[in-house]
Amino acid sequence: MSSPIKANLKTEWLALTFIVLGFLAAGYFYQNFPAQVATHWNFQGEVDGYSSPFVAAFLFPILMLIMYLVFLILPYFDPKKEQYATFAPVYHQFKNIFLIFIFIIFLLTGINGLGYYVNIGLLMPLLVGGLFMLIGNLIKKVKMNWFMGIRTPWTLSSETVWRKTHELSSKVMIISGLLMIATLIMSPTGKLILFSLAILLIVFVPIIYSYLLYRQEKNNHN
Repeated sequence: MSSPIKANLKTEWLALTFIVLGFLAAGYFYQNFPAQVATHWNFQGEVDGYSSPFVAAFLFPILMLIMYLVFLILPYFDPKKEQYATFAPVYHQFKNIFLIFIFIIFLLTGINGLGYYVNIGLLMPLLVGGLFMLIGNLIKKVKMNWFMGIRTPWTLSSETVWRKTHELSSKVMIISGLLMIATLIMSPTGKLILFSLAILLIVFVPIIYSYLLYRQEKNNHN
């Protein structure tokens, strides 16, 4: 059975490179980490969670490997798997972006765990905001499928609703990413409020908009 996403060495080398780099870094970190490694920070950038050296070193690379396999396997089980050929390059870009994002978080956490100061409170809003802006730029190019994109009962019922919802969601994600980055200049309370607002926009605007589009389309047909 041919791959719905046209996977080959040309499409996979970047993802595989970062997975290998992740495990190589994990081996180094594991040998040099202290007994407890900071792995979680609150909105003030203060450490509020620790892990053992093994978990801190290998959790992220294992997560990268699992995510990579999921990206490869899921399209085979999608009832609309023939659609993936129409946006395969975008699908691979999504895969690479998520893997590189996890790798960067892992690297920053690992460097901090080795005793070098890393301002996680400053970098996380930049990274997460940038991630959503990249996703927003790509999401509008995703065609109807069951595993990627804004999958509501209404987007999955109509190509038009799917397309228009993703066009709006693209703008919402980019704006939300900018809001997340803007939290850098906010007070701790303002940072929490603005970040929460960005998440709420990403979650609820597409759902509400897709429902309204579906109702409008249904009324027009009637």
